[in-house]
Amino acid sequence: MADLTPTPELLRSLGRLVRGLSCLFWGLPLALLICAQAVRTEWLSALGIVPPVLTTGLLLYGLWQMKSFQPQERIWTASLFRTRLLATVNLGLSPFLYWWSQVPGNNYFLAAVLMFGLSGVSFLASLNTTIERLGAMLPDETLRYETRQFTSVNRWLLFIMLAIVGFFLAIGQSPELAGKFDRLFDTLARYYRWFVISFILLPVAMTMALLWKTKEVILENVFGAKR
Repeated sequence: MADLTPTPELLRSLGRLVRGLSCLFWGLPLALLICAQAVRTEWLSALGIVPPVLTTGLLLYGLWQMKSFQPQERIWTASLFRTRLLATVNLGLSPFLYWWSQVPGNNYFLAAVLMFGLSGVSFLASLNTTIERLGAMLPDETLRYETRQFTSVNRWLLFIMLAIVGFFLAIGQSPELAGKFDRLFDTLARYYRWFVISFILLPVAMTMALLWKTKEVILENVFGAKR
């Protein structure tokens, strides 16, 4: 476990870490809402590519704020780098959400949107790993236990979601196979809201809770102790 004695240099890095965690906490639901609406509705069309770019950029900014914390910890920095790389990919692909909503018949834009979805799910899974690595360095046993448990649940939910989506995409390529699963497709179409809640909203909500708890632990144990 890292030494968190509040030296001036460490306090500055912890301050940036807290700002980064706050950006991620607020950026996650905003990015999910804005990016989903950019594809489905026209109420953001007047702003063009700006909303998805800003929200995905906020996530990337939060991760950049965190990189100055404990740079000598290789496991932590490697995990943070992977998450930051995926956030950069999300930022680069986010304009295609708007462009595809304007030209839905363009296969190139559709491929970019699908890549954004895959990258977004991968980002959320990687972010959970990063939170787990961060929790392991903080002097709070309860936080370490909670991050291990909930990040594991989140990653499994995301993996199951990708497996289900991959299964339906695979059988959708064959009309014969698709015909055999008509009832399954109808059931999924009827209860898709529960699918979204279980495999997307639930991991996002638990990730936000872990981000908030981690930030509170830092503020209480380090900055609170100094006061």
